[in-house]
Amino acid sequence: VPVVYSAVYNIAFLGLEKLHPFDSSKWGRVCELLIQKGELESRRIMEPGEATKEDLLVVHTPEYLESLKRSYVAASILEVPPVALLPYCIIRSKVLVPFRKQVVGGSVLAGKVAYERGWAINVGGGFHHCCGYRGGGFCVYADITLCIHFAFANLNISRAMIVDLDAHQGNGHERDFADDDRVFIFDMYNRDIYPLDYEAKRWIDRRVEISSGTRTDSYLTRLKQELEEAFQAFAPDLLVYNAGTDILEGDPLGRLEVSPEGVKERDEIVFSFARQRNIPIVMLTSGGYMRSSAGVIAESISNLHSKKLIDLAGVN
Repeated sequence: VPVVYSAVYNIAFLGLEKLHPFDSSKWGRVCELLIQKGELESRRIMEPGEATKEDLLVVHTPEYLESLKRSYVAASILEVPPVALLPYCIIRSKVLVPFRKQVVGGSVLAGKVAYERGWAINVGGGFHHCCGYRGGGFCVYADITLCIHFAFANLNISRAMIVDLDAHQGNGHERDFADDDRVFIFDMYNRDIYPLDYEAKRWIDRRVEISSGTRTDSYLTRLKQELEEAFQAFAPDLLVYNAGTDILEGDPLGRLEVSPEGVKERDEIVFSFARQRNIPIVMLTSGGYMRSSAGVIAESISNLHSKKLIDLAGVN
């Protein structure tokens, strides 16, 4: 089944993860919930490999990768100040290796499998604030950029679309694909919150800015209209869908008011657009800062299965 996940995704960092706004164990809970419902078998889940330095250098500058060896740099990106007191060997094993598996190995593998099978879900990834030369906002590696570069180099892909529906602007991939007409960026985000990257906005092909407090009905109505026009303007060979759940009502960082049912409908809308047009789609789970996010993601994946947009039992 083209569902990509590893237990390594879940970061346990001497208890510090419990103090961080990012829920570093949500990925495992998503799979557990689907397994408990009997919709996904653990033996069918695809295990990604760890990205090598050579893989990372496809996108990242040597200077940036070298900077991650300085603990205070990693601490700044991850927004965990105590990390600065720990040696690099611990940072590497507890944080960087899990991210290399999740956001690089997982997303690149999901892109390959989606091209072969029509769809894939990396139960992780979508760390869209990192670009080739810097990280930020909990994002260490640029997995979306790497996924697309891999597709261009190895999968006979010449045109890709990013549909970024995380609550935050995806300024990392926007910087990486500045003025690259092979990549169409659709970004619908809360304009009132981080990262407020006005320079990166110039490279969004379809920019849909919404305000804090936007509710479910207006969110979905706007999404359908804007997606329809985006697909009329650009016909991709691959769609990378950044499906953040920080749009949920009550999320402290996203500040939008979309219901759990609205998230399910959002994901269904995007998958329907892709599947009806025979466009391979990669889903990444991205941001989401409440304990309830894992359950919403699992319910949404289950809904996609029930609507026959994906098949968790075999090849669809």
